[in-house]
Amino acid sequence: MTRDKAPPACTVGQELASCPDIAAMARASGRSGDRPLRSPACPPGRLGECREECAVFGIYAPGEDVARHTYFGLFALQHRGQESAGIAASDGHSVRAYADMGLVQQVFDEEHLTGLRGDLAVGHTRYSTTGTSHHRNAQPVVVASKAGTIALAHNGNLVNSYQLARDIHGGSAPEATTDSSIMAQLVAHRFEESGDIAAAVVEASRAWQGAYSVAILTEGKLLACRDPNGIRPLCLGVLDSRGYVVASESCALNVVGAEFMREIEPGELIIVDDAGLRSTRIASPARPAMCIFEFIYFARPDSYIYGQLIHEARRRMGQKLAQAYPVDADLVIPVPDTGWPAAIGFAEESGIPFGQALIKNRYIARTFIQPDQRQRELGVRLKLTAMEEVLRGKRVVVVDDSIVRGTTKRGIVGLIRRAGAKEIHVRIAAPPYRYPCFYGVDTSDRRELLAARVGSVEDIRRIIEADSLGYQTIEGLTEAVGLPGDLFCRACFDGDYPIEVPDELRARKFALETEPEAEMASAAGKETDVVSSSAD
Repeated sequence: MTRDKAPPACTVGQELASCPDIAAMARASGRSGDRPLRSPACPPGRLGECREECAVFGIYAPGEDVARHTYFGLFALQHRGQESAGIAASDGHSVRAYADMGLVQQVFDEEHLTGLRGDLAVGHTRYSTTGTSHHRNAQPVVVASKAGTIALAHNGNLVNSYQLARDIHGGSAPEATTDSSIMAQLVAHRFEESGDIAAAVVEASRAWQGAYSVAILTEGKLLACRDPNGIRPLCLGVLDSRGYVVASESCALNVVGAEFMREIEPGELIIVDDAGLRSTRIASPARPAMCIFEFIYFARPDSYIYGQLIHEARRRMGQKLAQAYPVDADLVIPVPDTGWPAAIGFAEESGIPFGQALIKNRYIARTFIQPDQRQRELGVRLKLTAMEEVLRGKRVVVVDDSIVRGTTKRGIVGLIRRAGAKEIHVRIAAPPYRYPCFYGVDTSDRRELLAARVGSVEDIRRIIEADSLGYQTIEGLTEAVGLPGDLFCRACFDGDYPIEVPDELRARKFALETEPEAEMASAAGKETDVVSSSAD
């Protein structure tokens, strides 16, 4: 079913179509129990889920099944978020879109993909980071204007969402529940004024402060851009001679048969249409600030960022740990899955045998990418099994990527000890995570961070009940990544934020949300002294 008009924001479980505003969109979803949406002119604490670590994918390939390519691309990027997924496609005349809650393979079936015909598409997979999770926040965000329809997919987080929501159109703009929706509204407004989508993105982006890697389509153009600091990754690939692909990580290019060309530069805007590929700038590059946690945890091991294979960087992190924190032990084991490369490196450097003793249930989503604390704790209990015959009587080195909130690591240590391990020595590939992230990671309340709450490494060791604990140093991490430290944002470790963070975001995790679900999620996160972790 073709839609000549699209709604101002994406809905779910249906084509994104003729809802005249977001409130009507919610009514159209048929979910009478949905709470009312709020105005962007509301005070801090009212805006919805604006912080997300997600994945974007875009393709321009006339004659190809672009929706199916996007589906496979999102499938390869599923590790970046398992809460919702969506695809928007255009045939040059109209934009069709579909999004819903769930994994990529749960959201889309053959009927959905067949209905998303066209020459270009954008896709998104998401997890929310403010505690609440709602279908109306699934992306891409689709907005209609007199100049045409746009669909926007966004990875990152704007730090000035509240200010933009209050200022947009003098407070008279349609309601918005995410920073991505605000971004789409701004682009659509500028598009309507100028009739030039590239100029509209350039003009709208001047108001965006924070982290963003964005893929946008109109009826006939695919665009992609990165923030001037380059906080979130975004790369460009060529699909033989048939078209171009943009994706959050290079691993998604391989799946669709695209060849990696290069990373999209900070402050760069890529435009692809029937005239080919061209590039312009939305802003001059600012202080380089790629999130170093992409190397530690988020990115898939077979992805490349800044020319570095993620697996090899993580293996070197393990080698650095073995040099800094040697220990007499019988076995080195990883916490699956992101602990594997570092554990391999630790075993190589130390000469201690490497083995597998923790078995992961492959059908459990990553605990860091669960939208609220209660779901994280349930995920931890279901996630791992320890093999007693491997562990009994052994002195074990347990290698993992990070400790963020802490409960998961304590649970893992207890699991290994109950399986009969004689000693448990924990080694962490990242430095102590002491400061919240405001650029798209689910750690925006410092009270949740174990290293910030507790302080000393010895105190953390006691809490997780390990026999010893060793963290990576910032210097060791930088050497392992193999690139200069001044290319990265390391604010979660050293508190040096590359983009100023407004006070209302620093105040508390739910600074942009005070509705009942947020309050419940916040309370759930405070039920224990040491809260569950993502990468933990």
